[in-house]
Formats: sequence, structure tokens, C-alpha cells
Amino acid sequence: MTPHISTDTSIAPRKIRVIGVPLDLGQSRRGVDMGPSAVRVAGLQARLEQLGHVVEDAGNVAVAIPEQKKEGDPHAKYLKEITATCTKQAELVLKTLEAEKVPLVLGGDHSVGAGTVSGVAEFYRRQNQKIGLIWIDAHTDINTPNSSPSGNVHGMPLAAIMGLGPAELGNIFNFSPKVSPENCVLVGVRDIDSIEKENVRKAGIDVFTMRDIDERGMRTVMEEALRIAARGTAGYHVSLDMDWVDPEDAPGVGTPVRGGATYREAHLAMEIIADHGRMLSFEIVEVNPVIDEHNRTADLAVELSLSAFGKKIL
Repeated sequence: MTPHISTDTSIAPRKIRVIGVPLDLGQSRRGVDMGPSAVRVAGLQARLEQLGHVVEDAGNVAVAIPEQKKEGDPHAKYLKEITATCTKQAELVLKTLEAEKVPLVLGGDHSVGAGTVSGVAEFYRRQNQKIGLIWIDAHTDINTPNSSPSGNVHGMPLAAIMGLGPAELGNIFNFSPKVSPENCVLVGVRDIDSIEKENVRKAGIDVFTMRDIDERGMRTVMEEALRIAARGTAGYHVSLDMDWVDPEDAPGVGTPVRGGATYREAHLAMEIIADHGRMLSFEIVEVNPVIDEHNRTADLAVELSLSAFGKKIL
């Protein structure tokens, strides 16, 4: 069946490859391993094709399940298995970019961010270029095995990307950090561990909290964030944790926290990203259908993906 092609000529068609990473080893609450399926069921591919994009689904990266493995170091549980999955994922992301396609990664918990960023950063490193990173999340995800109160690795991927540790996860493709601090931006954080605050300062990255969004507005914050991430880079990766959105609109997430972005604020952020046209890759993580309501959160994940890939109201 031929997909309906959008009449909106303002959207430049892109070749997109969907990559599922049903990883839930990074956290203690089960269910985010079903996130990629939930987002697919919500019609991701067909709805992107309606915008005029060419979409292929590469299926899922193979992932171990907790019942098969020992958790290992209590300060970085399942780190070996998570690193193995992220390495396979990074290689697939790299191949996707080599094929001139845009990686669209579906998590899984936010540990997968280390895999996506590694693949994108390696592709551009081979061309002597840097990438930027927009990390949109309720949490800073910059704990290390030394600072984490839980030992859950989904709280560590940004630390790995920035070269703070854990080393195994940070050294995929044998280079670190993956992104320069001056091109890394956190947007919408509102729940930070006390020791993590020190790690944020140590990393030297820019942070816009929910208070910044409240006081300055989403447009101002996003414009500034994109400027930082784009400065001297080939473009940027966008990592969207659905717990950034308020639980009123996104109840089915790994770690819900009250006081997040509203439905319209979330769309506006994605629309501004699309307007800038510098997004190299995109991922949505932490959709948990086990605690969702009628797949609402996965539906919203698809809608936000459409906005990031150019869908407009008019």
C-alpha cells in the first residue's frame, strides 16, 4: 500500500530508520522494555510516512533480561549487559548514518542514550566534526557509580557521555567524552540528587530547569539551548525522556515527577527543534505501558516525534 504523502511542501522528506532498544536493565521498575512496541502500536511509522518521510523499521537490538543475569556491582547494576547492548546499538546507529538515514531510537530506559550518542558522535568524529546534545528530561542522569543512591544505570548515561563514568559505558568506540561540555544542554530538569548537582557543575554543561521554563518561557529556553548545541557542531542529537512531560499528560513513564512540561509546551519544544533544522538523530525513552492509561503516553510520544520531524498545526 502506498503511504499518503503530505501536501505540506514545507516538510523536507527525510529517510528515517526506527531502531528499538527494549532495555530495562538500567532501572528497578519493570515495563519500559515494552516501550518500543507501545510506540510502534501507536502508529509511529505510518504517521511519519503521512508527513512525506521515508521510514523503515530495523526491528529491535537484542537485549538480555534481568532474570537471565546477575546484577553485578550494586553501584552500577547490570553494567556489563547494558554496555554490550549500547555497543550493538551504537554500531547500528553508525551504520544508519552511513546509509544517509536519520536514526530514530525507541527505548527502553535512558541507558540507551549512551548507545545512540556514541554512534552519532563516532560517525561525525570520522569526518572531524563534533556533535551537540539536547537532553530533555526530568532528571539530570549524571550520576556515577560513586554518587548514585540506587546503582541504577539509567541515572548515569549523561555522566558516561560526558566522560565522568562509568568508564565501560563512556568508552564505546574508544573515545571520551562523546560531546564537548560547551555543546551539551539539559532542558526541563526538576528532580536532582544532591551529589548529582556537584556532577552537573563538574561537567560544565548548560542546564535549564523547569523554573527557567516557567520564568522565561519555552521558546526562549529552546532557542538558547539549540544555539548552544549547534555552536561549532555538525548539528545535535535530541534525547527525549517522556518523564519530562507532566504525569497528567504522560502517566506511563519509568520515573514520573509532578510539575513537568505541559502538552503544548512539549509540542512547542519539538516544533522549534524542527524549525531549526539541525537535528541529526532523535530518541524517545522511558515509555512504560504497564503503568500507562490506554497507551496515552505512547500516543503522545508519537505526536512529539511528528512535531520534531516537521509536523505543523497549519
